[in-house]
Amino acid sequence: MQIYLPIAEMPVSVLLLVGLGAAVGFISGLFGIGGGFLMTPILIVMGIPPAIAVATQTAPIVASSTTSVLAALRRNALDLRLGLVLVLGGFAGTSLGVWFFAAMRRAGQLDLVITIAYVTLFTVVGGLMLAESVRGFWARHRGRPRPARLGGDHAAYLAWPLRMRFPRSRLYASVIPILALALFVGFAGAVLGIGGGFILVPALLYLMRVPTGVVVGTSQFQILCTSFVALVLHAVQNQAVDVVLAVILIVGGVFGAQFGARAGRNLRSEYFRFLLAILVLAVGLRFALELALRPEEPFSIVVQEAR
Repeated sequence: MQIYLPIAEMPVSVLLLVGLGAAVGFISGLFGIGGGFLMTPILIVMGIPPAIAVATQTAPIVASSTTSVLAALRRNALDLRLGLVLVLGGFAGTSLGVWFFAAMRRAGQLDLVITIAYVTLFTVVGGLMLAESVRGFWARHRGRPRPARLGGDHAAYLAWPLRMRFPRSRLYASVIPILALALFVGFAGAVLGIGGGFILVPALLYLMRVPTGVVVGTSQFQILCTSFVALVLHAVQNQAVDVVLAVILIVGGVFGAQFGARAGRNLRSEYFRFLLAILVLAVGLRFALELALRPEEPFSIVVQEAR
Protein backbone atom coordinates (compact mmCIF):
# COMPACT_ATOMS: atom_id res chain seq x y z
CA MET A 1 0.00 0.00 0.00
CA GLN A 2 1.61 3.22 -1.21
CA ILE A 3 1.06 6.72 0.17
CA TYR A 4 2.38 10.00 -1.20
CA LEU A 5 4.47 12.19 1.09
CA PRO A 6 3.62 15.80 0.19
CA ILE A 7 6.74 17.47 1.58
CA ALA A 8 9.23 14.74 0.63
CA GLU A 9 7.45 14.55 -2.78
CA MET A 10 7.70 10.78 -3.15
CA PRO A 11 5.52 7.67 -2.68
CA VAL A 12 6.38 5.17 0.07
CA SER A 13 4.96 1.96 1.46
CA VAL A 14 2.83 2.56 4.55
CA LEU A 15 3.45 -0.97 5.87
CA LEU A 16 7.21 -0.55 5.45
CA LEU A 17 7.21 2.74 7.36
CA VAL A 18 5.02 1.35 10.15
CA GLY A 19 7.29 -1.70 10.39
CA LEU A 20 10.43 0.45 10.53
CA GLY A 21 8.80 2.70 13.13
CA ALA A 22 7.91 -0.34 15.23
CA ALA A 23 11.43 -1.80 14.92
CA VAL A 24 13.13 1.46 15.91
CA GLY A 25 10.55 1.94 18.68
CA PHE A 26 11.40 -1.53 19.99
CA ILE A 27 15.11 -0.68 20.09
CA SER A 28 14.31 2.68 21.69
CA GLY A 29 12.23 1.00 24.39
CA LEU A 30 14.86 -1.71 24.87
CA PHE A 31 17.69 0.73 25.55
CA GLY A 32 15.66 3.59 27.04
CA ILE A 33 16.89 6.22 24.55
CA GLY A 34 15.36 8.08 21.63
CA GLY A 35 15.38 6.29 18.27
CA GLY A 36 16.18 9.36 16.18
CA PHE A 37 19.81 8.36 15.72
CA LEU A 38 18.56 5.17 14.00
CA MET A 39 15.44 6.33 12.16
CA THR A 40 17.00 9.40 10.53
CA PRO A 41 19.75 7.39 8.76
CA ILE A 42 17.18 4.75 7.73
CA LEU A 43 14.94 7.41 6.17
CA ILE A 44 17.91 8.86 4.30
CA VAL A 45 18.86 5.42 2.98
CA MET A 46 15.24 4.94 1.82
CA GLY A 47 15.59 8.03 -0.36
CA ILE A 48 13.91 10.62 1.86
CA PRO A 49 15.80 13.92 1.40
CA PRO A 50 18.11 14.44 4.40
CA ALA A 51 16.56 17.81 5.23
CA ILE A 52 13.06 16.26 5.39
CA ALA A 53 14.29 13.20 7.31
CA VAL A 54 16.03 15.30 9.98
CA ALA A 55 13.18 17.77 10.45
CA THR A 56 10.36 15.21 10.42
CA GLN A 57 12.04 12.84 12.86
CA THR A 58 11.75 15.46 15.61
CA ALA A 59 7.98 14.76 15.75
CA PRO A 60 8.31 11.10 16.89
CA ILE A 61 11.00 12.22 19.35
CA VAL A 62 8.53 14.69 20.91
CA ALA A 63 5.86 11.98 21.12
CA SER A 64 8.11 9.37 22.77
CA SER A 65 9.72 11.89 25.13
CA THR A 66 6.29 13.05 26.34
CA THR A 67 5.36 9.54 27.50
CA SER A 68 8.78 9.10 29.14
CA VAL A 69 8.52 12.39 31.06
CA LEU A 70 5.01 11.59 32.31
CA ALA A 71 6.21 8.18 33.51
CA ALA A 72 9.21 9.79 35.27
CA LEU A 73 6.95 12.30 37.02
CA ARG A 74 4.79 9.48 38.35
CA ARG A 75 7.89 7.71 39.71
CA ASN A 76 9.41 10.93 41.10
CA ALA A 77 12.45 10.23 38.89
CA LEU A 78 12.95 13.73 37.48
CA ASP A 79 15.13 16.57 38.78
CA LEU A 80 13.05 19.53 37.61
CA ARG A 81 15.60 22.18 38.63
CA LEU A 82 18.43 20.46 36.75
CA GLY A 83 16.05 19.84 33.85
CA LEU A 84 15.21 23.55 33.57
CA VAL A 85 18.91 24.46 33.42
CA LEU A 86 19.42 21.85 30.70
CA VAL A 87 16.39 23.21 28.82
CA LEU A 88 17.80 26.75 28.97
CA GLY A 89 21.06 25.65 27.34
CA GLY A 90 19.17 23.36 24.98
CA PHE A 91 17.00 26.20 23.66
CA ALA A 92 20.12 28.18 22.71
CA GLY A 93 21.68 25.15 21.05
CA THR A 94 18.48 24.25 19.19
CA SER A 95 18.03 27.78 17.83
CA LEU A 96 21.65 27.84 16.70
CA GLY A 97 21.29 24.38 15.15
CA VAL A 98 18.16 25.30 13.15
CA TRP A 99 19.89 28.46 11.88
CA PHE A 100 22.96 26.40 10.87
CA PHE A 101 20.67 23.79 9.24
CA ALA A 102 18.97 26.48 7.12
CA ALA A 103 22.29 28.10 6.18
CA MET A 104 23.83 24.81 5.02
CA ARG A 105 20.65 23.97 3.10
CA ARG A 106 20.79 27.29 1.24
CA ALA A 107 24.46 26.68 0.48
CA GLY A 108 23.70 23.20 -0.90
CA GLN A 109 26.04 21.53 1.62
CA LEU A 110 23.49 20.09 4.07
CA ASP A 111 23.77 16.45 2.91
CA LEU A 112 27.56 16.52 3.28
CA VAL A 113 27.39 18.21 6.69
CA ILE A 114 24.89 15.64 8.01
CA THR A 115 26.96 12.70 6.74
CA ILE A 116 30.26 13.99 8.19
CA ALA A 117 28.57 14.86 11.49
CA TYR A 118 27.08 11.36 11.79
CA VAL A 119 30.45 9.75 11.03
CA THR A 120 32.34 11.90 13.54
CA LEU A 121 29.83 11.90 16.39
CA PHE A 122 28.70 8.29 16.19
CA THR A 123 32.11 6.69 15.69
CA VAL A 124 33.62 8.69 18.56
CA VAL A 125 30.73 8.13 21.00
CA GLY A 126 30.25 4.50 19.92
CA GLY A 127 33.98 3.80 20.18
CA LEU A 128 34.19 5.27 23.69
CA MET A 129 31.12 3.33 24.82
CA LEU A 130 32.49 0.11 23.33
CA ALA A 131 35.86 0.60 25.05
CA GLU A 132 34.09 1.22 28.37
CA SER A 133 31.99 -1.90 27.99
CA VAL A 134 34.97 -4.09 26.97
CA ARG A 135 36.92 -2.88 30.01
CA GLY A 136 33.95 -3.83 32.17
CA PHE A 137 33.79 -7.31 30.58
CA TRP A 138 37.54 -7.80 31.08
CA ALA A 139 37.43 -6.71 34.73
CA ARG A 140 34.50 -9.04 35.37
CA HIS A 141 36.30 -11.93 33.64
CA ARG A 142 39.36 -11.42 35.88
CA GLY A 143 37.11 -11.48 38.93
CA ARG A 144 37.62 -7.81 39.78
CA PRO A 145 34.40 -5.90 39.06
CA ARG A 146 34.99 -2.23 38.42
CA PRO A 147 33.82 0.05 41.24
CA ALA A 148 30.49 1.69 40.58
CA ARG A 149 30.40 5.41 39.94
CA LEU A 150 28.47 7.02 42.74
CA GLY A 151 26.07 9.90 42.27
CA GLY A 152 27.14 13.02 44.15
CA ASP A 153 30.88 12.70 43.38
CA HIS A 154 32.19 16.10 42.26
CA ALA A 155 34.66 16.63 39.43
CA ALA A 156 36.92 19.70 39.30
CA TYR A 157 35.00 21.46 36.52
CA LEU A 158 31.82 21.35 38.62
CA ALA A 159 33.50 23.79 41.04
CA TRP A 160 33.65 26.57 38.43
CA PRO A 161 31.81 29.86 39.16
CA LEU A 162 28.00 30.25 39.16
CA ARG A 163 27.42 27.19 41.33
CA MET A 164 23.88 26.01 41.97
CA ARG A 165 22.43 23.39 44.27
CA PHE A 166 20.37 20.49 42.84
CA PRO A 167 19.07 18.56 45.88
CA ARG A 168 17.25 15.88 43.90
CA SER A 169 20.50 14.95 42.11
CA ARG A 170 22.67 15.42 45.21
CA LEU A 171 24.70 17.92 43.21
CA TYR A 172 26.20 21.33 44.00
CA ALA A 173 27.87 22.45 40.81
CA SER A 174 28.58 25.25 38.38
CA VAL A 175 25.90 25.72 35.73
CA ILE A 176 28.55 26.56 33.09
CA PRO A 177 29.46 22.95 32.10
CA ILE A 178 25.79 21.93 32.39
CA LEU A 179 24.69 24.71 30.03
CA ALA A 180 27.54 23.88 27.63
CA LEU A 181 26.51 20.21 27.54
CA ALA A 182 22.87 21.14 26.94
CA LEU A 183 23.82 23.60 24.18
CA PHE A 184 25.81 20.90 22.36
CA VAL A 185 23.01 18.32 22.66
CA GLY A 186 20.41 20.83 21.45
CA PHE A 187 22.59 21.84 18.49
CA ALA A 188 23.27 18.22 17.48
CA GLY A 189 19.60 17.32 17.84
CA ALA A 190 18.46 20.15 15.56
CA VAL A 191 21.07 19.47 12.87
CA LEU A 192 20.94 15.66 12.86
CA GLY A 193 17.34 14.93 13.87
CA ILE A 194 18.33 12.99 16.99
CA GLY A 195 16.97 13.30 20.50
CA GLY A 196 20.46 13.28 21.97
CA GLY A 197 19.69 10.83 24.77
CA PHE A 198 22.64 8.61 23.85
CA ILE A 199 24.89 11.66 24.49
CA LEU A 200 23.09 13.30 27.40
CA VAL A 201 22.53 10.18 29.53
CA PRO A 202 26.21 9.05 29.60
CA ALA A 203 27.33 12.67 30.10
CA LEU A 204 25.04 13.17 33.11
CA LEU A 205 26.16 9.84 34.56
CA TYR A 206 29.92 10.05 34.00
CA LEU A 207 30.66 13.78 33.74
CA MET A 208 28.08 15.34 36.06
CA ARG A 209 27.80 12.30 38.39
CA VAL A 210 24.01 12.52 38.54
CA PRO A 211 22.40 9.48 40.25
CA THR A 212 21.09 6.82 37.89
CA GLY A 213 17.55 7.05 39.28
CA VAL A 214 16.93 10.55 37.90
CA VAL A 215 19.14 10.57 34.80
CA VAL A 216 16.69 9.18 32.22
CA GLY A 217 13.70 11.24 33.35
CA THR A 218 15.73 14.46 33.53
CA SER A 219 17.34 13.92 30.11
CA GLN A 220 13.96 13.13 28.56
CA PHE A 221 12.54 16.38 29.97
CA GLN A 222 15.31 18.36 28.26
CA ILE A 223 14.91 16.41 25.02
CA LEU A 224 11.14 16.93 25.02
CA CYS A 225 11.43 20.72 25.35
CA THR A 226 14.28 21.21 22.86
CA SER A 227 12.83 18.78 20.30
CA PHE A 228 9.49 20.57 20.42
CA VAL A 229 11.22 23.89 19.72
CA ALA A 230 13.21 22.27 16.89
CA LEU A 231 10.01 20.82 15.41
CA VAL A 232 8.28 24.20 15.37
CA LEU A 233 11.31 26.03 13.97
CA HIS A 234 11.87 23.41 11.25
CA ALA A 235 8.20 23.61 10.26
CA VAL A 236 7.98 27.41 10.24
CA GLN A 237 11.46 28.44 9.11
CA ASN A 238 12.50 25.56 6.83
CA GLN A 239 9.10 24.08 5.80
CA ALA A 240 10.75 20.66 6.08
CA VAL A 241 8.36 18.70 8.34
CA ASP A 242 6.29 16.09 6.48
CA VAL A 243 3.20 15.60 8.68
CA VAL A 244 2.08 12.43 6.88
CA LEU A 245 5.46 10.77 7.41
CA ALA A 246 5.60 11.92 11.04
CA VAL A 247 2.19 10.44 11.90
CA ILE A 248 3.06 7.05 10.38
CA LEU A 249 6.37 6.89 12.28
CA ILE A 250 4.69 7.85 15.56
CA VAL A 251 2.06 5.11 15.18
CA GLY A 252 4.67 2.43 14.51
CA GLY A 253 7.01 3.68 17.23
CA VAL A 254 4.36 3.64 19.96
CA PHE A 255 3.65 -0.07 19.42
CA GLY A 256 7.31 -1.07 19.16
CA ALA A 257 8.38 0.86 22.26
CA GLN A 258 5.94 -1.03 24.48
CA PHE A 259 7.44 -4.42 23.57
CA GLY A 260 10.99 -3.07 23.73
CA ALA A 261 10.50 -1.76 27.27
CA ARG A 262 9.29 -5.19 28.41
CA ALA A 263 12.25 -6.96 26.79
CA GLY A 264 14.70 -4.45 28.30
CA ARG A 265 13.75 -5.46 31.84
CA ASN A 266 15.43 -8.84 31.32
CA LEU A 267 18.61 -7.46 29.70
CA ARG A 268 21.74 -7.54 31.90
CA SER A 269 23.50 -4.18 32.30
CA GLU A 270 26.84 -5.28 30.78
CA TYR A 271 25.13 -6.67 27.67
CA PHE A 272 22.98 -3.53 27.55
CA ARG A 273 26.05 -1.24 27.32
CA PHE A 274 27.83 -3.51 24.84
CA LEU A 275 24.87 -3.81 22.44
CA LEU A 276 24.16 -0.08 22.60
CA ALA A 277 27.81 0.70 21.80
CA ILE A 278 27.76 -1.66 18.80
CA LEU A 279 24.52 -0.07 17.59
CA VAL A 280 25.85 3.50 17.77
CA LEU A 281 29.19 2.53 16.20
CA ALA A 282 27.46 0.68 13.35
CA VAL A 283 25.47 3.77 12.39
CA GLY A 284 28.66 5.86 12.27
CA LEU A 285 30.51 3.26 10.17
CA ARG A 286 27.54 3.04 7.78
CA PHE A 287 27.87 6.74 6.99
CA ALA A 288 31.66 6.46 6.79
CA LEU A 289 31.21 3.79 4.12
CA GLU A 290 28.93 6.14 2.20
CA LEU A 291 31.68 8.76 2.15
CA ALA A 292 34.24 6.24 0.86
CA LEU A 293 32.14 4.72 -1.94
CA ARG A 294 31.87 6.36 -5.35
CA PRO A 295 28.33 7.74 -5.88
CA GLU A 296 26.20 6.32 -8.68
CA GLU A 297 25.77 9.83 -10.10
CA PRO A 298 28.99 11.84 -9.51
CA PHE A 299 27.43 14.97 -10.98
CA SER A 300 23.96 16.46 -10.69
CA ILE A 301 22.18 19.52 -12.02
CA VAL A 302 19.87 21.53 -9.82
CA VAL A 303 17.55 24.01 -11.50
CA GLN A 304 16.45 26.86 -9.26
CA GLU A 305 13.50 29.08 -10.06
CA ALA A 306 14.29 32.73 -10.63
CA ARG A 307 12.96 35.08 -8.00
